[in-house]
Amino acid sequence: MERARTDLISRARGGDGEAFRALTEPHRRELQVHCYRMLGSFQDAEDALQDTLLSAWRGLSGFDGRASIRTWLYRIATNRCLSALRAAKRRPAKEWDIPGVEPPEPTRLGEVVWLEPYPDALLEGAIAVPLGPEARYDQTESISLAFVTALQALPPRQLAVLILRDVLGFPAAEVAGMLDTTVDSVKSALKRARAGLPRRRPAVTEPAPAAGSPAEDALVARFVSAYEAADIDALVTLLTDDAFMSMPPLPFEYEARDVVAHFCASLFGAGRRFDLVPTRANGQPAFGAYLRTPDGVRHGTGLYVLTLRGDRICAMSRFENSVFPAFGLPRSLPGRYAGAALSGRSPSPAQSSVWRCAGPGPATMVPVNQGGPGSRAAERTETTHADDHHRRRHRDLLQGLGHGEN
Repeated sequence: MERARTDLISRARGGDGEAFRALTEPHRRELQVHCYRMLGSFQDAEDALQDTLLSAWRGLSGFDGRASIRTWLYRIATNRCLSALRAAKRRPAKEWDIPGVEPPEPTRLGEVVWLEPYPDALLEGAIAVPLGPEARYDQTESISLAFVTALQALPPRQLAVLILRDVLGFPAAEVAGMLDTTVDSVKSALKRARAGLPRRRPAVTEPAPAAGSPAEDALVARFVSAYEAADIDALVTLLTDDAFMSMPPLPFEYEARDVVAHFCASLFGAGRRFDLVPTRANGQPAFGAYLRTPDGVRHGTGLYVLTLRGDRICAMSRFENSVFPAFGLPRSLPGRYAGAALSGRSPSPAQSSVWRCAGPGPATMVPVNQGGPGSRAAERTETTHADDHHRRRHRDLLQGLGHGEN
């Protein structure tokens, strides 16, 4: 195995793009998740990953082999992210821009307005990675929206140290090497990061039901039924007393069950009704929301990610429809229940959760048991779509340097 790696490194140094891909591809997904944890934005993480690969390609002659390729790539990715954080070119807050809807006064204005969700379809093979013995966080917890949001409040160096030490379990000496600092400095930064993080994370009094469990499915089905019917009373019964809602890049944040319900009621005003198409983000249930129109076409308005606690919903995060492509969701859907229309059936509104959009590309409504966002078949489709996208960017990157793949 060592001889094979040495041969790949030698070929890659000679300009062999396939050899470079063979060296880096096994680590690509976990590196992107690492960049996402540091930056909080899916798009920024994609850009940082490409910068990482470009730097690795250009700097391969300087790889001395004392560390593993994985550690070397993490060093580059971490420093690319730190450079991005120092540049402070984060996405600015947006003003309210939903016509015909007047939002209630927010509880407060959020600071992490650049936050974006991360598609579960890209987590496969990214969080099930070997961790060092000193890792303190479950990998599913460490990709949750609440955890990633809390990370964004840490100073950049503390953020990097906490992720490398407590999330990934790298030894202190390796982290010091990655950051060109001392072990004592790493220990000091980690101590401060650990002290600051709990204050910014919500207390977990009850665990969420397991992903894909009957308990999660039942709670999600009740939410879909209430939301699509614009039934505020039913929606209120699903929320915890301290329910929280955010909507990056809009800074508005709402806290407390009645306040969140009031916001939802403002969206449903003037007869606005929605259909929800399921997917998953950050290990959590998520939905593309599509506004119904008189001509039957439904336009995507945003993506909702739910945070569950016990048998209730404790947080709802709404993101703009610009995130749809990462989840394989179309910007609009044709006439309602097109799949049913093609088969000559006319399902009732209660059946809306049965018909789902099947994968990226032109919308085709199919029964859930045939696949749709959130199903295993759709996850495979979304994963292939995303992988193809990344491989094209990787190929273009190499060709742009004048080193076409052999």
